[in-house]
Amino acid sequence: MNKHRYVAVMAGGIGSRFWPMSRATYPKQFLDVLGLGRTLIQQTVDRYKHLVPAENIFIVTSAEYVSLVREQLPEIAADRILAEPYRKNTAACIAYITYKLIAIDSKASMIAAPADHLIMDPVAFGSVVNQAFDFVETRDALVTIGIKPNHPNTGYGYIQFDPEVRVGEVFDVKTFTEKPNLEMAKTFLASGDFLWNAGIFTWSVDSILAALERHMPEINELFQAERSAFNTSAEAEAVERIYSLCVNTSIDIAVMEKAENVSVIPADFGWSDLGTLNSVWDNMEKDYFGNAVVGKQVMVVDANNCMVHAAGDKLMVLQGLKDYIIVDTPDVLLICKRDQEQAIKEYVAEVKRNFGEQYL
Repeated sequence: MNKHRYVAVMAGGIGSRFWPMSRATYPKQFLDVLGLGRTLIQQTVDRYKHLVPAENIFIVTSAEYVSLVREQLPEIAADRILAEPYRKNTAACIAYITYKLIAIDSKASMIAAPADHLIMDPVAFGSVVNQAFDFVETRDALVTIGIKPNHPNTGYGYIQFDPEVRVGEVFDVKTFTEKPNLEMAKTFLASGDFLWNAGIFTWSVDSILAALERHMPEINELFQAERSAFNTSAEAEAVERIYSLCVNTSIDIAVMEKAENVSVIPADFGWSDLGTLNSVWDNMEKDYFGNAVVGKQVMVVDANNCMVHAAGDKLMVLQGLKDYIIVDTPDVLLICKRDQEQAIKEYVAEVKRNFGEQYL
């Protein structure tokens, strides 16, 4: 393996759209949402163990989740777990791991990826990752992975690539578009030159540092001022100071949508960002009637196209429902029509207003 290749697994989100499975104290990246025996963050790390040296895998997470990371990933050394004192989105996260790596290995290249995505074909995924690493190691480029769309999804951002400007299977990016409406998504799908934005990035530390300096100087200057503290006993205090002043913004908005050296690799390896409970149903094994069930003691009778996630040993008997999401946790039961799942955020807000934060 190439000793200069690194992985930054971004694992600080709270997964609010997965409520009540995902909670602020135990978010979805630490859950086995598909009933596969491995949590999402464990599956993510499993994929990268075959692509980079084990000691080159870093986890960037919220300080409150460090103990969960250590529990679920005991093979990751403590100094490879970076604790963010505040949630400031992916721009600060990327800057943190960049300055960490620069101090370790000036020849480093890295892939930065979310901890909570599903990838069904790890072999094909590995091939794309190696292709991205090969590309950025010989060029000043910021590479993102785009997923070939198979339906007009309105829940993803889109990347438009230039089919005429390419190096092998790596294409220049023309535009980024935030989540479109259905008609626009249909137009994107028909055009053939739009991809879903997977939020998986590859670059050399030199290239991303130059991009940070140029496109988000207000954040970069904070990290630059504390540069000498990284990988020393003073790092935690320095990061506290930095994050207290950082703006909350994504790397997509801060850098990728502005930079001129962005490329994309179109890919198809069975990807889902598992952004909603419906997407879990999409990717779960189903019975003859389209029901997807995770739970030790669940009995389904005369029901169709339901997703059931039951925690604990309580017997659940489900009868007569069609197209429902049922999530049963020790303290919350959610029963929601699948086509109304986007309202779950509203329900969470209402729960907070009426019952405080104990159920969040």
